[in-house]
Amino acid sequence: MKAVLRTRSVPALLLAVLALLVVTTYAPGASAETSVSTIARALRASPVYVDPAASAQLSKADADALARKIKDADKPVFIAVLPAGYPTANLFSGLRGATGVTGLYGIRLGDRFDARADSSVLSATARQNLVSGVQGEDTKTQLNDFTDRALANMGGHAPKSWGGTGSDGGASSTALITAGAVVVAGGAGAYALVRRNRRRREAEERAALDRLRVVVDEDITAFGEELDRLDFQPAEPGADDAMRADYEHALDAYDTAKQRMAAAQRPDDVRSVTETLEDGRFSLARLAARREGRPLPERRPPCFFDPRHGPSTTDATWTPPGGAPRQVPVCAADATRLADGRDPAIREVDTDYGRRPYWDAGPAYGPWAGGYFGGGMLPGLLVGTLLGSALSSPAYGAGYGGFDGGGYGGDFGGTYQGGDVSGTDFDPGDFGGGFGDGGGGDFGGGGGGDFGGGF
Repeated sequence: MKAVLRTRSVPALLLAVLALLVVTTYAPGASAETSVSTIARALRASPVYVDPAASAQLSKADADALARKIKDADKPVFIAVLPAGYPTANLFSGLRGATGVTGLYGIRLGDRFDARADSSVLSATARQNLVSGVQGEDTKTQLNDFTDRALANMGGHAPKSWGGTGSDGGASSTALITAGAVVVAGGAGAYALVRRNRRRREAEERAALDRLRVVVDEDITAFGEELDRLDFQPAEPGADDAMRADYEHALDAYDTAKQRMAAAQRPDDVRSVTETLEDGRFSLARLAARREGRPLPERRPPCFFDPRHGPSTTDATWTPPGGAPRQVPVCAADATRLADGRDPAIREVDTDYGRRPYWDAGPAYGPWAGGYFGGGMLPGLLVGTLLGSALSSPAYGAGYGGFDGGGYGGDFGGTYQGGDVSGTDFDPGDFGGGFGDGGGGDFGGGGGGDFGGGF
């Protein structure tokens, strides 16, 4: 009898073990994969999320420091660190829709990294350059490098939910519902939102103008010093009416540039200042040719590397770091430097991250450069650089100002600004377009948007 019971207990025990395995494997909440909704809730409360299964990649202290950096910069950067096996199909678009906030999203998945952004925050080309520039780095270095460069060149503002109690994002959902009701009903709430966005935009313009003012004042001072060194007297022997006309035109350009800069109210006003300086320097080049008995120079754009060098004399091949070769206008001195294998004398400007060439200092320098390099030539010269990416972005607006037409997203009723609650109101193709995209505009190329398929 005991033998029979012992025999029958074996299959019963096996069934119990199998049932336990089934329950353990398929029980709700037992999956190792964190849902996109959970990640989205965390990102609405804080800019950095580290999955428990990927905690070895980035310590809590490092994650907190990165989050503080993003919050202090007041920019909509969202960083997620996920385990290597996390499903990648529609990951970016799903996360963007679940989060519901316009911004830049970077994901470290195992040892791979990629990012997507709404075009009102960062152009596709700029985002591609940022991503490619940090490939192969360890997690901490990569995420900090990516964030530093993004913060220096993107638009928008941090979502309000980061400044709250760090809840699960219910406040954002409520705000979205309320905003929808206001849009439908119109009235005082919509007007208040218009005014808030306009004030924010004006503040961004003032900050950009202050940064431009430093650079333009340097240009005006340099032009004044050229006039002082000229040692030309209208009544000197050999001076003719053409020389005097060139000289007077240069003096007028100097005075006009000072007046226009003093009266500038918006970043786009700077364009007319640098146009005037470019015109004045060409007059000086004509005057020099007349005094030396040389043929008059043809009208050419200023030296690409530093417009203070004066009008260019030829075109030379130049290749920016990580970019493709292109022909740029250069002065005689820089042409000689390049021919000798030396670096040209590049105009650098101050940024939050040190001195950088003007074409890598962000979209704020668009009006300054647009005045020197008018027409449609500037985006072509700068393709593959951060400024070139901004100028070629549809969000940058017509012309080179960048603030007219929505360089930072426009007012209420137009494009959502970075950090605004936009819910699912975004174009997945625009959000995911560009670098290595395959099926559906998510991670990498090939195979329905697999992560890093193009790496």
